[in-house]
Amino acid sequence: MRAVWAAVRLAWESGRARLAAYGALTAAGALIPPAVAWLTRAVLDLLTHGAATPAAIAWLGAALTGCGTAAAVLPQVTLYLREEIGRRVGVVAQDRLFRATERFAGLARFEDPAFLDTLRLALQYGGATPGMVVMAAFGVVRSALACAAFLGALALISPWMAALVAITAAPALAAEIWLSRRRAAMLIGIGPNERRELFYQDLLLSVPAAKEIRLFGLAGHLRGLMREQRTTANAERRRADRRELTVQGVMGGASALLAGAGLLWTLVETLGGGRTVGDISLFVAAVAGVQAAITGLVGEIATIHGQTLLFGHYLTVLTAVPDLPVRPDPRPVPALARGIEFRDVWFRYSPEHEWVLRGVSFTVPYGRSVGLVGRNGAGKSTVVKLLCRMYDPDRGSILWDGADLRDLDPAELRRRIGSVFQDYMTYDMSAAENIGLGDLAAMGDRDRIAEAAGRAGAAGFVAALPRGYDTLLSRIFLDGGETGVHLSGGQWQRLALARAYLRGGRDLLILDEPSSGLDAEAEHEIHSGLRRHRAGRTNLLISHRLGSIRESDLIVVLDEGQVAERGSHDELLRLGGLYAGLFAIQAEGYQVG
Repeated sequence: MRAVWAAVRLAWESGRARLAAYGALTAAGALIPPAVAWLTRAVLDLLTHGAATPAAIAWLGAALTGCGTAAAVLPQVTLYLREEIGRRVGVVAQDRLFRATERFAGLARFEDPAFLDTLRLALQYGGATPGMVVMAAFGVVRSALACAAFLGALALISPWMAALVAITAAPALAAEIWLSRRRAAMLIGIGPNERRELFYQDLLLSVPAAKEIRLFGLAGHLRGLMREQRTTANAERRRADRRELTVQGVMGGASALLAGAGLLWTLVETLGGGRTVGDISLFVAAVAGVQAAITGLVGEIATIHGQTLLFGHYLTVLTAVPDLPVRPDPRPVPALARGIEFRDVWFRYSPEHEWVLRGVSFTVPYGRSVGLVGRNGAGKSTVVKLLCRMYDPDRGSILWDGADLRDLDPAELRRRIGSVFQDYMTYDMSAAENIGLGDLAAMGDRDRIAEAAGRAGAAGFVAALPRGYDTLLSRIFLDGGETGVHLSGGQWQRLALARAYLRGGRDLLILDEPSSGLDAEAEHEIHSGLRRHRAGRTNLLISHRLGSIRESDLIVVLDEGQVAERGSHDELLRLGGLYAGLFAIQAEGYQVG
């Protein structure tokens, strides 16, 4: 019932007048068939008893005509209202779902496979299910009204038949609810298969993956894996369909036998003079109407039951607690004046994982540049995630001018950080939008966007695009009927860097492999510009290319989640430890043998 009321509230808030009109038309539509049955009985009895008068026949004929007209028009109007209500509910439901995901300030929810399955079901059924639940609830009302009206008519002819028909609804309802529960469980069970199928679909149609898939001849293999997931899901669906066919076939056969027995009894009664022709007509219509109404009632209740089980995933996402605790009265995030400190930080992604960081302690002084280096898997990316408060440490603390990040509002904290990530995004939007997303306040300021592009070395190739900054950078959408423009990896990286420049003088600048994938000349140009931009700013630079961080004021070397060394470039070389070894290996590649 909690899910039903939630769906009804969504529909009510999406359009009260439409919902009320739909309810009224639903009730009117439910009463038309019983009214036709009564009017038909009256006409037949008047004709067979010879008591018909022109006026009476005219009134009954007009009433039947009115009912027939309403029966023809009402379904079209109710169908339009149903679709419109469904569309409006879908918009509201979708907006609320994505608004709920905005409460997940960190990354933990989006890296949890179980939650991703729940989120996929919420996306799949959250938009349509509320409307279906509401329509099914109105269907219950419609079927209940029709059933009550027909049962009343049937009770006048045969009370015991009315009682017997009504009693048959109980096992039918139990069977349908059992079936709906099994179907919902089946849909939940095949969720991982469907998510994997979508993954293979996206992979086979992905532009970034196309080269490797074709070079390695992977298309057939991936298609087979995709088909395997679909075959597994289809087998479960087929099993559910056969179960429903068996149960519903048995229930339908039993209803038909009951109706036949009742009709035979009525005919025998009529031959004995106990019933009229009108009674037979009313009895046939009433039995058929009651059975149809009970079938509809059971079906709608089963629909509500099954859909609310699926709708539960939508409500789970809506009511999920934030993955990061945010204080109701967070401390203001001050402008950085002293620096950032990692104090004995321990972190792992779940209790089942190994520790990624173990007792990490270092300081990023205000106005200074700190380089972070280490082998792959040393924990560098995790440091960045914690610094941006995508996660909280399991032990220890990270301090922003002495304030624990747990006491700060993550959104306000991130407004003070500029960054270029190694796994930067490529948005299927225009060039201006790709840069403007770095600071939404500057999205419409073409001068600031152009300035950021110039500082990132992107102004030249952007200006040469067919429509300049308004050119669509996509091959999956059309731009004025034409396909968008494809950029190289280096060009995309410069746009990502322009986003960071657009954020201007943020308190902290994080540069995670800002020049990976660039040629030597471009890398030199990028780092020269960054060096000027970083001067006097607090920044954290992460790079495997040790030559690009040698001028950092402090270099922190991570190894297996711990701080192995720290110092300036010269100090670490004199130490002769891990950093010196890594630097020697890279320098050897530039030496002539």
